[in-house]
Amino acid sequence: MLTLRKSQERGHANHGWLDSHHSFSFANYYDPEHMGWGNLRVINEDRIAPGTGFGTHGHRDMEIISYVLEGNLAHKDSMGNVKGIPPGDVQRMSAGSGVMHSEFNHAPQQTTHFLQIWIEPNVRGIPPSYEQKTFGEGDKRGKLRLVASPDSAEGSVKIHADARVYAGLLDGAEAAQLQLADGRKGYVHLVRGELDVNGKPLKAGDAALLDGETRVELKNGKQAEVLVFDLQP
Repeated sequence: MLTLRKSQERGHANHGWLDSHHSFSFANYYDPEHMGWGNLRVINEDRIAPGTGFGTHGHRDMEIISYVLEGNLAHKDSMGNVKGIPPGDVQRMSAGSGVMHSEFNHAPQQTTHFLQIWIEPNVRGIPPSYEQKTFGEGDKRGKLRLVASPDSAEGSVKIHADARVYAGLLDGAEAAQLQLADGRKGYVHLVRGELDVNGKPLKAGDAALLDGETRVELKNGKQAEVLVFDLQP
């Protein structure tokens, strides 16, 4: 079964400094029908205004992935990491037993646009850790590139969760496929552009939730950037 969720059906919060769309229940947005999908708990599409950001705050027992689309995300944490995350980089932070961090947009005239993704871990109380890798356009053009996995396969960042995350860029005749094992759930989030998922048309911000499907087929892209999740039930 494939269920479409349109971009405009997501939760929305505009705090002035932060404009955020929530694919699943988060903060003041609560929808009992959309509490997560498999072990995928959060996809927030965030736009941080120039010179602002998230002050220091804490997390624990969650795998957190940042996927930057425009601008630069400045990260600082209690593990001693001080990093800038540009478009094309995938950042993974395992909160484990507890971590404090902040995220800022220091640019005076540019919005930072990124996806904040939370995946529930399969181990708890581990020491917090951090990883960041670059996946350029050539890595993702015309295919699905594994960017996060439990075993660091294919040079992906390692997450402590039963999930695999793929990123792709598809345009024109380019197409990509992904097999899902029996019992797995799939989730397709169209970051931008247009794309057909198993024959269903999606536009930017739309998602396809797959349950009982064994194949994800992506085609007819129009400047599409997409994330595909292979998830535990």
